[in-house]
Amino acid sequence: MEPINRTLKRMISNPSFATRMEEMKREVLENRDIQEFLQENEAEVSPAVLESSMSKLYEYIEQTHDCKGCPNVAGCVNLIKGFEPRLVMGRGRIELDYLRCRNGRIEDERQSISAMIHSMHMPKDVLQATFSNVDLTDGSRVLAIRAAKTFIDSYESSGEFPTKGLYVHGPFGVGKSYILGAIANELADRQVATVLVYVPEFLREMRQSIQENSLSEKMEVVKNAPVLMLDDLGAETMSSWTRDDIIGTILQHRMAQGLPTFISSNFTYDELKHHFTTTQRGEKEPVKAGRIMERIKALTTPIQLQGKNWRESY
Repeated sequence: MEPINRTLKRMISNPSFATRMEEMKREVLENRDIQEFLQENEAEVSPAVLESSMSKLYEYIEQTHDCKGCPNVAGCVNLIKGFEPRLVMGRGRIELDYLRCRNGRIEDERQSISAMIHSMHMPKDVLQATFSNVDLTDGSRVLAIRAAKTFIDSYESSGEFPTKGLYVHGPFGVGKSYILGAIANELADRQVATVLVYVPEFLREMRQSIQENSLSEKMEVVKNAPVLMLDDLGAETMSSWTRDDIIGTILQHRMAQGLPTFISSNFTYDELKHHFTTTQRGEKEPVKAGRIMERIKALTTPIQLQGKNWRESY
């Protein structure tokens, strides 16, 4: 086998290799970014420094800048996905410093927003909801979005939350959960953390948490969320324990602390009170049901949604 040194010497002495090297140098030195950098640093860039830095300069021009040609971070063509090179002087030669690119910053912001929403058993489409994607052909949705924007605008102007969230109610499939998700994402854009809870599954989890000794920890997350959204309240199988010790405790704490709460339900206030009145065992407890409803009314403003069932369209 031919020694590597002899191979390299033979390659370098090859006329085609020398021609290619000259073409690469010319390509590098004709690049506008590199010309500007050399002018800005002409006091430090001697011919020797330029020669020794040629490989770094070529690495620079071979990569994309300002995300040109890259649809997103996953499709990034640079050496380090989501980063673009910047020319810097360092230790007597030209170096490359890799900085987060525009698409990378957008993805970071998107992940930061997603991290502001703590979801418990919510579907993916709800977590990706936006105001711009809410169908406004029905007037009731217009009213719901207007009320939601009023809540957000009040927070933006004063830095404090309004005393009441929304109680969005209406038939199955009209977009109640989607509107809660859109509000959560609007708040996340403003770095406001939201806990979004699908109530029936959450209550089943609470029962299991007793055996796992994690009930208190999970309750604290929900009770103290900066903004809490309870989705599909009333769809759960009601027991006196879930009503009084879980839902009642959460609502009482949030009412006492003035923490904003949003709720969606198939029921009106009166229908939800009836739901809370009769437990799984058939017990009638109108006083306890009334106590829960007083907390809900103190925390929310009712908004009725109407329109077609969007789930029947699929």
